[in-house]
Amino acid sequence: MMALVATDIRWRVFGDGGPKVVLLHGGMQTSANFTKLARELARDFTVHVPDRRGRGFSGPAAPGHGLRAEIDDLGAVLGETGARNVFGLSSGAVVALRAALELPIERLALYEPPLKYGAHDPIAWLSRYERELSRGRTAAAFTTVVKGTGGARFVPRAALLPLAGLAVRNPGIAELVPTMRLDAAVVEGAAGPLSTYAGVTAETLLLGGDRSPAYLRSVLNGLEPVLPKVSRVTLGGVGHLAADNSGKPALVAAELRKFFR
Repeated sequence: MMALVATDIRWRVFGDGGPKVVLLHGGMQTSANFTKLARELARDFTVHVPDRRGRGFSGPAAPGHGLRAEIDDLGAVLGETGARNVFGLSSGAVVALRAALELPIERLALYEPPLKYGAHDPIAWLSRYERELSRGRTAAAFTTVVKGTGGARFVPRAALLPLAGLAVRNPGIAELVPTMRLDAAVVEGAAGPLSTYAGVTAETLLLGGDRSPAYLRSVLNGLEPVLPKVSRVTLGGVGHLAADNSGKPALVAAELRKFFR
């Protein structure tokens, strides 16, 4: 485990040879959620997996923490490690994409960034979630996040609540529920036309799953013609969390291995 004292960002390192790659996790995750993905890649790369601020072993988020701070934190990790290859999942992909407009990222892989696009509001769940958190209803807030971000689409909320109650008995999960407001701030901070990303100079790989919510696929459809140096891969039989330990990280690793080479 390594740390940057000035920014209090900590990360895990896997492997000790080959090109350097940074993996940026999404909401309700820490660096630990990418353990399997990192180990798959460590055969060919030196893999750095930071805990985004407010999560895992990194320092707390300051009041008003949002997209600007997340980009600065990623910049600090790139500066310390010398990495120029970045993979981001979900809100981590939003950070990585915006960072690519200003940081020295040469290869950028994005798994379904939940950007505001079209009529869909990816953070419409936020006000209900905040009300539930303020009342100490952590399981309800967790359920709101899961349903609001497209998870458990076919499970009624009433059926999901008892499962969420069991989940938040795990202190690690309970601690992550309040951090979703940080991810919402990232998405809100990135609001704007997708044409903004025409300025990204990095070689870019768009990744998604054929079982992911239609909205996330539509964001990739919108980004694909905008990014100057882009390729796209749709993974079969997986959804939004394919890169997570609970998904099929070997499928994601196979594509990243070819892309980051």
